[in-house]
Amino acid sequence: MFPVVLNLAGRLVVVVGGGAVGTRKAAAAALAGATVRIVDPVAVGVNVITEAYHPKHLDGAFLVFASATSTVNAQVVSDAKARGILVNSATDPEGGDFTLPSVVRSGELTLAISTGGAAPALARRLREKFEAEFDSTFAAWVRVLSDVRTVVLSEMPDSERRRELLDGFADWPWLARLRAEGAEAVKAAMLAVVRPG
Repeated sequence: MFPVVLNLAGRLVVVVGGGAVGTRKAAAAALAGATVRIVDPVAVGVNVITEAYHPKHLDGAFLVFASATSTVNAQVVSDAKARGILVNSATDPEGGDFTLPSVVRSGELTLAISTGGAAPALARRLREKFEAEFDSTFAAWVRVLSDVRTVVLSEMPDSERRRELLDGFADWPWLARLRAEGAEAVKAAMLAVVRPG
């Protein structure tokens, strides 16, 4: 498997099957900025097509989640592949084009954990462990680093010095300082390094 983080903003994601699995996948895609179309003969809600699956439901899709029964999912996978659309199958992960990792999010920080399908329980336990470790302070650190990076890139002409600064700001002592002093104080301290005197 090739790990990748997709930009789904403004892209159409089709979820066939509006049960618990399909609903989770639809919510995650919507959170990533996708336009979501759910196809399920009995589900209700916004952007739900309440009819049995038909290949026309894939029209315009960028990504497809087959989250219905095994039989329906096999047809969805076949149709999506015939159209060159990336597809995930909840009932036959190897039959689709991709699987979904366990994910830990803290603001813009995203950690994806995968065992390649070999040990989903381990992936879940690792996610639980990392959720506890990568708390909201990491989200604040990423925001500070993003703000400071913009300044460094615009004001520092020397590429080697830029690399050195950005690498240094991403080191653990800055996280400890952020925990002790807060985001604004750390941002000011970083900017003082960028703009000495």
